[in-house]
Amino acid sequence: MEISNVGAIITIKGNIKSISDFQEIKTCLDDITCTDKSITLKIIDSISITSSVIGYLTKLVYKDKIHISMTVGDKRLYELLDELSLISQFNVQKD
Repeated sequence: MEISNVGAIITIKGNIKSISDFQEIKTCLDDITCTDKSITLKIIDSISITSSVIGYLTKLVYKDKIHISMTVGDKRLYELLDELSLISQFNVQKD
């Protein structure tokens, strides 16, 4: 997995599948939420997302009041988020 950010836009390439991926995403999000209350996640080609990332994003939305917008490039990930009823929570759009 590769992660990069420009301002409050985080771009993730590759599959999100390990604890180290979660820690890298969390660190990046923590840096941004110090100054921004709105974040855009662009998940280019991951087919899944770990429960720890979902849990952390949920915490940001409900506890920290961070607005999250997510764009996903893979149909399977979009369908997973839809099955978990997370489309509206994370403002998910297909790319």
